Formats: sequence, C-alpha cells, structure tokens
Amino acid sequence: MPLYVHREASKLWRKIWSEVSIEISLLAENWKYLLGGLVFQYIHGLAARGVHYLHRPGPILQDIGFLLIPELGQDKGHISEGLFTCIFCSFALWTFHPFIYQNKKIYTVLMWCRVLAYLVASQVLRIVTFYSTQLPGPNYHCREGSELATLPPPRSVLEVVLINFPRGILYGCGDLIFSSHMIFTLVFVNTYQKHGTKRFIKQFAWLLAVVQSLLIIASRKHYTVDIIVAWYTVNLVVFCIDRKLPEMPDRSMAATYSPSLPLSTKDKESKSRGEQYNLLNGGIERGKA
Repeated sequence: MPLYVHREASKLWRKIWSEVSIEISLLAENWKYLLGGLVFQYIHGLAARGVHYLHRPGPILQDIGFLLIPELGQDKGHISEGLFTCIFCSFALWTFHPFIYQNKKIYTVLMWCRVLAYLVASQVLRIVTFYSTQLPGPNYHCREGSELATLPPPRSVLEVVLINFPRGILYGCGDLIFSSHMIFTLVFVNTYQKHGTKRFIKQFAWLLAVVQSLLIIASRKHYTVDIIVAWYTVNLVVFCIDRKLPEMPDRSMAATYSPSLPLSTKDKESKSRGEQYNLLNGGIERGKA
C-alpha cells in the first residue's frame, strides 16, 4: 500500500508540474489582460462606493417581484450570499481542474482572461447605468431612517480610495441597476455552458441562477428590474464577446490519449512540449496577422 500511494502521488505531482509549466508560458503571454481585469474589479468597487455618496433614501418603489415573492426578512439575507459564495467557489475550482484531471478541455489562464473580459464589459455597462439614475435602495440598510443609507462627504481622498473594504462593499447603496451578483453568476454559468462537459451540471447551474435571482428579490437587495436587466444584458455581452474574440483553443490533443492507460513520463513530457509549442506558435501567428 505505501508503495502504491507513493507511485500515485508521484504521478499526480508530475501531472501538476507539467500543467504548471504550460500555464506559466500562457501567463507570460497574457498577464496584462489578467492584471487589467483584476484592476478593473477595484475600479468597479470604487465606482459603487462613489455612487453611495449620491444615494438618497426614499419610499420603496412599487415592484411586481416584491408583491409575488414573500420577503425573507433581514435575518435571512445571508441565504442568497451563501448560494453566491458556493457558485463562485465551485466555478473557481472548476477552472483549476486541468492541474489535477487528465481529461481537460480548457487552459486556466485563457479561461480567466475570457471570464474577466465578460465581467469588465458587463461592469462598464453597470457603472454607466447606476450613475445615470439613482433609485432609492430597497435593502434594509438603505431605507429611510438607517444611518448607513447616506454617507457624509469624504474627509480625505484615502477614505474614498480604500472604499471601506469590506464593510463598504457589503453595505453599499445606490448601485442597483443592474445586479453585480447576477453579473458574476451569469458569466460563470454561461462559461460552463460553453466549456463544461457535464450536461447535468449545466442544467443545475442554470437552475441555481434562477434560484439566486429569486433569493435576491426575496431578500429585498435589488428590485426585480435589476435582475431582469442583468439577465439579458450579461447574456448579450457574452454572446457579443464570443463573436468578436477568437475561439478559445480546445485541448483536443488530450483526447488522443486513452484515460484508462497511464502515460509514461516521456509521453507526458512530449505532450507538454507539444502543447507549449502549439500555443506559442499560435500566439506568434496571431501577432503577425
């Protein structure tokens, strides 16, 4: 038994190291896109913090979703956040599965480049939208009488730049149209729909997106219009970006190896070098074009 465990652990380590070498070469080529996408996440948070200074609480607007969906209550607002955390973590873990599994269809670096492109485009539209019109927030901490509903003028630039993380993110007001949680959820579900391999998980992911939408409305964190706008906007953004950008490379080379037969070290190294060559060669050809 110890010998078997040692042998399998050695195979797993070689597999991870081979994948790391491939992803490092991709990271060296695409790090600017990843960095730009991550920086924009901060800019998006900064914009959401800024609109909180403009928020003015008022009577909750008439909303058909509020009439049809029972209110969960302030003490159950964590339910939608818990579901969102599960969706986020599950998707993130899936994008790193090539480091462990032999059957792989995606490259982790390229996948996150595409995901960040979806997020940035959707968030740009979101920032323009919620700065155009500020609605009175339906969330409990954004209602009339709450100390968190309005923010006093900032005392320093540093107070704005630091965005009071994480409290400023959790208790923001004014950034309503459209839902940021639904942007992430729909981007992740659309991405797995296109690049995932399990049909059941795809169907279950769409079901979770619907449940997430209903929970957000039931928690009174957003108006129904915020959710509806997110559904058609994010899906259209994903569609347009996929039409504009080239198709992501499919790791079809891995399919030529039978998953039931272990690869020798020489075969794995040859496969790794072949993938690196194809990726780098493809990048050079795109650069020339």
